[in-house]
Amino acid sequence: MRIKLDRTVCDGFGVCAKHAPTYFSLDDWGYAKLEGNGVVPEQDRDAVMRALLDCPVHAIIELSTADTKAGS
Repeated sequence: MRIKLDRTVCDGFGVCAKHAPTYFSLDDWGYAKLEGNGVVPEQDRDAVMRALLDCPVHAIIELSTADTKAGS
């Protein structure tokens, strides 16, 4: 699984950092930052998917396999 965070959409609710703190942190203004390159191993998929599904503004995007290959 690979994800992307659209910081222009983020409203700083912090739900992502609560569910998946290894992948999301909050900056000084309370907006999310993606930690790492967006690649999520299988063992962390549930937490990151919960963050994605619970984001009220849909700022977290799951990239398709085609997007992942093109970005490599």
